[in-house]
Amino acid sequence: MMLKIQPLELWGGLECTVVRAGDEFRDQIVDTGHHHRPADLDAIAALGIKTLRYPTVWETIAPEHPDICRWDWHDERLDRLRRLGISPIAGLVHHGSGPRYTNLLDPAFPELLARHAERVAARYPWIDRFTPVNEPLTTARFSGLYGHWYPHGRDLPTFLRALVTECRATVLAMRAIRRVTPSAQLVQTEDLGKTFSTPLLRYQADRESERRWLSFDLLFGHVDRFHPWRKILVENGIREDELDFFLDGDGAPDLIGINHYLTSERYLDERLERYPACLHGGNGRHVYADVEAVRIDLPPDQIGPKARLSEAWERYQRPIAVTEAHHGCTREEQVRWLMEVWNAAQELKAAGQDIRAVTVWSLFGAVDWNSLLTARNGFYEPGAFDIRGPQPRRTLIGTAAASLARTGTFSYPALDRQGWWRRHERYYHPPRRASAVRASAFKAPRRPLLITGATGTLGTAFARICALRGLDYVLLARGEMDIANPVSVGGALAHHRPWAVVNAAGYVRVADAHRERDLCFRANATGAEVVARACARLGLPTIAFSSDRVFDGRVGRAYRESDPVAPACVYGESKAEAERRVAAVHPQALVIRTSAFFGPWDRFNFVHQVLRDLAAGRPIAPDPDGVVSPTYVPDLVHAALDLLMDGEQGIWHLTNQGMTSWCELAERVAAGAGLPWRTKPGTVGTLERNTALSSERGSILPTLESALSRYFQDCEVEWRAETFLEAAE
Repeated sequence: MMLKIQPLELWGGLECTVVRAGDEFRDQIVDTGHHHRPADLDAIAALGIKTLRYPTVWETIAPEHPDICRWDWHDERLDRLRRLGISPIAGLVHHGSGPRYTNLLDPAFPELLARHAERVAARYPWIDRFTPVNEPLTTARFSGLYGHWYPHGRDLPTFLRALVTECRATVLAMRAIRRVTPSAQLVQTEDLGKTFSTPLLRYQADRESERRWLSFDLLFGHVDRFHPWRKILVENGIREDELDFFLDGDGAPDLIGINHYLTSERYLDERLERYPACLHGGNGRHVYADVEAVRIDLPPDQIGPKARLSEAWERYQRPIAVTEAHHGCTREEQVRWLMEVWNAAQELKAAGQDIRAVTVWSLFGAVDWNSLLTARNGFYEPGAFDIRGPQPRRTLIGTAAASLARTGTFSYPALDRQGWWRRHERYYHPPRRASAVRASAFKAPRRPLLITGATGTLGTAFARICALRGLDYVLLARGEMDIANPVSVGGALAHHRPWAVVNAAGYVRVADAHRERDLCFRANATGAEVVARACARLGLPTIAFSSDRVFDGRVGRAYRESDPVAPACVYGESKAEAERRVAAVHPQALVIRTSAFFGPWDRFNFVHQVLRDLAAGRPIAPDPDGVVSPTYVPDLVHAALDLLMDGEQGIWHLTNQGMTSWCELAERVAAGAGLPWRTKPGTVGTLERNTALSSERGSILPTLESALSRYFQDCEVEWRAETFLEAAE
């Protein structure tokens, strides 16, 4: 009889790290806001997810004393999960070192964690899957070898002591849990990124690649006297009897959880000049760069999730799940990575390997993981939901997750192209082999994004960023598609067959609009309506752009999306009329209000003009009364594309966070460029007209300070005085 192969499952997970740095603890459940939102669990259930990695973290339940426990929060959430039909995998320590009264070097840590584990099992006897310590090897590296987290060790003995402590704690915790729930299973997670190298450094790469198995090898009882790391462990202070504790394999995982990231696999290269200085390091014997393997020309079948999953299966022959699939990048790259992991798992499962599930990780995103939680910059990476609003909103990743959970498949136009880690531009040093170039070559657009405004700031910025993000697009000028002509628009849509339309065309000469009212309204109002109507007829998503000029600036605060429009100029009237018409003919359209563009790719903006005038020795005369929310064009375009893919509709304010007067903005720009500050007399005003924008839907662009800083870094022209003098001439 042929056994029926169970379909691959989609699981979910919340970033729930509680990490200690010095005497400070930080909790990702708090940082992402899930701590205060029990309704998040209903949103997860709506995706169709039935298994969820969920925290019962020691540091949050018994933070001050092992016998003083706080259960209220967990009682409410876990009961809600049970009623929703979601089975939790309970995590007890997630990248942490335990509560304040212990740490990874404490001999009592394993017994203390076992006590916590037994209490969790007794309180929630219906939970039958546990991860006592998440990624013990990774946590030991970050806490004992690299010094990022408590106890901030930076040597091999500290790393190995922390690792053995975590693995012993895992064994004792599962013994304690099974006294309560005999059928309880151990779901043991780890990052199994492999290390590659040049021939000179193969000894180091082999050492690191063998080291990555240590947590599993200990738990499976494989670290016997023949194991290559046994001698190293003993030489660095681990007693023989401590290692013999594991030999009976009592701690063997019931399911291996593989957490694989694009940066997990590394490449070591002694040719330092080929790589940025921030990647330089060494081992005391050789100096070398430690770089992402995906940026090196390696055989594609040797790197990536499929290779690592297959390795784990061949080594242990134990059921496997991908317990974290996450990529902190643009929306389509996040989905491309999820689908690459999913497809790899599907292929291996079909080939006979026991792959059970793929986990959409960081369902509500993660905060400051770009600094490994060592800095508090508020850097947020969305997940299946974006929490930067009144309530979490589903993203494209959430849409993909819902489809995978219910059907096992997902299709989207951006998946026509591979992720950046598969495209030719990823390399530090592109290979010369023609075959490699052809494999990554740009494919002819199949389902492109159609962008209007080929000669404008916004249209060209969309084209540039689409190319960067690997999104097929067509960029049309007025001669190729007249947005105010229904026949022209219909013909262009029929010819290019786009999956969405970004209408970045329009009349932008604010000062001339009162003299050219008909031209202004034709482009801004009629054109917006014609494009929106055509998209509605074909069921296409579309973006239209509006302006802060739909407001007169008299309310005395930043405007929100729900504020009534009150334009004070012809240009503002045309944009307000465009909003009305677009909403009438295509209610599902996304209308983005923005303000005061500046960017690195053109000279037609206020910031560039300020720099040019000051460099030429000319005093500037900014509007003395205006307060605005300046918008960095790259930030605007990236966010607009993300919102489009997320399926957002209606009016959304997109500007960099913060407001400033034109005069203050000019002064800040001058300071950033190191230019002398000079203004014409009479430029200090009353600041009565405030058309700054804020959002009640979600502030998703970075701060103005961040934008200005990146502006000076990103400019293709260096902002030196002589450059502007040449431009002025």
